[in-house]
Amino acid sequence: MSSTLAGPPGECCFTSVKHSGTPVGRVEELGGLNTYISEPPASVATGTHKKVMLFLADVYSPLYLNNKLLQDYFASCGFIVLGPDYFFGDTAANHVHDANRAGWIEGSRQPAINAFPKWLDAVKATYGTETTKYCAVGYCFGAPFVLDLAADGFLVAGAIAHPAFLEESHFEKLTAPLLLSCAEVDFTFGLEARRRAEDIMVGRKSTYHFQVFSGVQHGYAVRGDPNKPQERWAKEESARGIKEWFSRFAA
Repeated sequence: MSSTLAGPPGECCFTSVKHSGTPVGRVEELGGLNTYISEPPASVATGTHKKVMLFLADVYSPLYLNNKLLQDYFASCGFIVLGPDYFFGDTAANHVHDANRAGWIEGSRQPAINAFPKWLDAVKATYGTETTKYCAVGYCFGAPFVLDLAADGFLVAGAIAHPAFLEESHFEKLTAPLLLSCAEVDFTFGLEARRRAEDIMVGRKSTYHFQVFSGVQHGYAVRGDPNKPQERWAKEESARGIKEWFSRFAA
């Protein structure tokens, strides 16, 4: 029986420092889900193939300002970025004061899981060519979607940041290169779990890379405070590392 390595999102997932900036992407319906689409400017589009990044968001959804700005950053580096709202507009921001936040999180999982295959089929139909290269990054709630995709040959590379809902079996089935962007303090994916995940990947001779940031906690890569130097640096370095990881395998 597979053991749990990353548990569900918790109380800290309902707090956020909202960032500042003007998103440049657009929202369109794709495969039944509102999707944030951010495309690279012509000046940075390189190669003869499409590089598509699936952005699988935390409980604030890809339509949250912080996540839009993050997706725009990846697009500015040459990726077509697609972020599905598998929360159907009902995000953590609507449940900050709920008494049963855990119930909302658990109730959101199955509808997201059910909606994802149709959305993915629409992505393939819209953006797929013989040479399209797909990457996927998952933050918290989005991490298991990435690990599932990283097990079936679809991705050239995957990345997860402060993940939730992961089992040992996710790592036992891993075939794609994986970057893990982690907080030193993380109630969902702590030190023991990180080391167990690494042991599995070492045993399988997986291609992987860890980022572990001191002085930050779960959620830093999306909701870190830009006015705190360590949090700002960790957030920016996480994004840069993910970009470089994907650029390596999607070149």
